[in-house]
Amino acid sequence: MRERAAFARLFLALWPAPAVRAALAAQQSRWRWPASALPVEPAALHLTLHFIGPVPRARLQELAQGLARPCPRFMLALDQSELWPNHCATLCPGEVPEALRSLHAALADALRGLALPVESRAFRPHVTLARRATGALPPAAPAALRWPVRGYVLVQSAGGRYTPVARYP
Repeated sequence: MRERAAFARLFLALWPAPAVRAALAAQQSRWRWPASALPVEPAALHLTLHFIGPVPRARLQELAQGLARPCPRFMLALDQSELWPNHCATLCPGEVPEALRSLHAALADALRGLALPVESRAFRPHVTLARRATGALPPAAPAALRWPVRGYVLVQSAGGRYTPVARYP
């Protein structure tokens, strides 16, 4: 147990402001969920930029400083409701803004510079609304959620709870 406490499980994410979080939760409530579905708690809704994984807690300050990158302001339109083959119900952008692609790439470079892992699979930006959602039915009208992005966060995941560790800018 002591060994586990020496590490923090981290990821980088777009973290919604209260109004966007409320809009995400409203969109989530428009789906018809099967009994098996596990909807994500509204406080945990986010868009993952990079999953980092466990890192020594002794590196948290170094990482928080080393992951600071300029973040352009942009509008993210989440306008596609999708049920993925891995049984996740998601909200996705129909078109990924170039500013989001650039931020993702800049953060990948920062992670490499800190000797941290970077996923090799293609970036598919999305907000997970529920897991184990086989048979879920999305709303008849597509989502039309607009998210004004003003920054990103470094988040710690522990026991199913997400806690921002650093906010950028």
